[in-house]
Amino acid sequence: MNHSNRLYFLDWIRIFAFCVLIFYHTGMYYVTWDWHVKSPFASDAIEPLMILSSPWRLGLLFMISGVATAFMLKKFRVGALLRQRSWRLLVPLIFGMFVIVPPQAYFEVVEKVAYQGSYAEFMRLYVSGYHGFCRGTDCLAMPTWNHLWFVAYLWAYTMIAGLIVWLLGARFQKASDALGRLLSGWTIVVLPVLVLAIARFTLADRFPATHALTNDWYNHAQYFFLFSLGALMAVQGGLWAKIETLRWTSLGLWLTSWALIVCYWSMPEALANTPEVQQWRPVFRVIYCLCQWTPILTVCGFGRRHLNFDSAKRRYLTEAVFPVYILHQTLIVSMAHWMKPIKLAPGIEGVFLIVLTFGFSFGVFEVVRRIAVLRPLFGLGPLTSQTSAYAAQVPAAAATHGQ
Repeated sequence: MNHSNRLYFLDWIRIFAFCVLIFYHTGMYYVTWDWHVKSPFASDAIEPLMILSSPWRLGLLFMISGVATAFMLKKFRVGALLRQRSWRLLVPLIFGMFVIVPPQAYFEVVEKVAYQGSYAEFMRLYVSGYHGFCRGTDCLAMPTWNHLWFVAYLWAYTMIAGLIVWLLGARFQKASDALGRLLSGWTIVVLPVLVLAIARFTLADRFPATHALTNDWYNHAQYFFLFSLGALMAVQGGLWAKIETLRWTSLGLWLTSWALIVCYWSMPEALANTPEVQQWRPVFRVIYCLCQWTPILTVCGFGRRHLNFDSAKRRYLTEAVFPVYILHQTLIVSMAHWMKPIKLAPGIEGVFLIVLTFGFSFGVFEVVRRIAVLRPLFGLGPLTSQTSAYAAQVPAAAATHGQ
């Protein structure tokens, strides 16, 4: 373990998880599931690979955010932390909703409802809260935060966590210690899966995902639980060691549960609706919850084993990952729409979308990080003389580490 209390492997995992989002959202263009724009070649071919990450990826990010919040609460007073997190989250959320996200909604209505107006005409409707872009009863709510819903939820969870920690005081550390004692051996796997399963059985059917913050109780049940779990686990070094020990077991459970879920979801509808299959539905709900938690254990276990170190690359990517996240989906949607007339083969087109999204995202980040007025719009801290020096030095440092 490093001499610092910082869990560097979680920084690397966060970077990895946000990068996976670029691959995942590019994949959303090519699968049969509803999305903002769709490829004419959309099929179910890559859906098993999408399912490999979809049950757990955002849960992992919320858990890591809980860990980070717990460490920040040790560094800052609760009020100062809530003010700082509000500035760092709400400013990019509002900026994103009115500058970054609107092109996604524009290309969506162009493709889905054959909107013929200009982007300027669309924006007048967007900022006025127009709700007339509909396909049947499915209407696009505007303004929207689209993929930035994660930021809104993270802000809300951070505010709630700050209030809870303020109310508990020293009892929060006692709760953390109690959790460290409770989660040992198989309970590390079983208890979180049990909580996720209770949420799925009681709330999933009644509250389908909306990502609208309100009336999204199933998502809150799973994501706030994982956020809180991360906050309680943060300083439990022994617990992270146990997770590392279980990494191969959790990997086996993850891949097994993933294979079973893919088989279940791939059944023809006529077969899936038979009484013989329906009687197994509760079992598959538990398996799905296993596929939510065991990948998180796997990634954290292998991450602690192999990635618990600092480097110039980590520092650079840790700062870059949030601006890249803010930008990536708008780039994918826009470029996918613009590239349709070229009629590239979907495999080549998908690779181009991924490469160009990474390239343009990091290109914008390189500009934003150097301009003080732009930094808060993308969730970055103030530009100081130390930050400016680091911005000039890190490419060379990163190159040196790569040799």
